[in-house]
Amino acid sequence: MSQWSYNKEATFNYEVLEKFEAGVELLGFEVKAVKAGKMNLAGSHVGVRGGEAFLIGASIAPYQTANTPDDYDPTRARKLLLNKSELAQLAGFESKKGLTIIPIS
Repeated sequence: MSQWSYNKEATFNYEVLEKFEAGVELLGFEVKAVKAGKMNLAGSHVGVRGGEAFLIGASIAPYQTANTPDDYDPTRARKLLLNKSELAQLAGFESKKGLTIIPIS
């Protein structure tokens, strides 16, 4: 699988206990921006709310500012695509004190 963005801080500042592979729900112009390398994962984390996981704080700069909607928020929460058992595991990790769910790539 191709790696479009990498969070260098993640492996330096945190100990990785377990890894999951998830898809990210993006808008059409965000896909082009990610493929162009305009995604920044530094300072982002994953939150589990209502049985769904969200990528919070990741920034995707507009691919073409002229074609981007005026109300576009580059740091909006984006839904992660995981199955139910993985979501249950993440929710358990999030509820433990001292554990943070962070994206690596």
